[in-house]
Amino acid sequence: MEPSNLRGERVTLRPLEDRDLDPLAEIIREPGVARWWGEADEPERLRDNLRMDGDAFAIEVDGELAGWLGFTEETEPEYRSVGIDISLSGRFQGQGLGPDALRTLIRWFADERGHHRFTIDPNAGNDRAIKAYEAVGFKPVGVMRKAELVDGEWTDGLLMDLLIEELR
Repeated sequence: MEPSNLRGERVTLRPLEDRDLDPLAEIIREPGVARWWGEADEPERLRDNLRMDGDAFAIEVDGELAGWLGFTEETEPEYRSVGIDISLSGRFQGQGLGPDALRTLIRWFADERGHHRFTIDPNAGNDRAIKAYEAVGFKPVGVMRKAELVDGEWTDGLLMDLLIEELR
């Protein structure tokens, strides 16, 4: 069963459509977001990455496009998990909307597909994102050294995971 629209407390997640790519690219180019997206200045590469081969949602708030939520589902029975990535426009940050979107997706994967483990891997310097993920129940697993190129420098990533019983 493929997800259709998923409703959170204040967000709606809907399958990403081609019409979303240009507005999402504008969000990714915002200074507070672009820093964490290496391909922000490469439009075609960015569009391909946003598509996630269909494994992505547009995040809407009151009918307005607020951001993007992508996922990678591991379906091998011995390793079942879901990797998540999210970006929100600066106008929508700091309001609990990112955690709302994450909870909505996590609950869907747990209830509809039986997943119990979720991962997310922000840049270790992205304090705002880390706090938002901790609010949902993600816990640090470890530091991935020199994992991401940011502003021409290799920076560390923070691997975080959440077990379904830890969801807040």
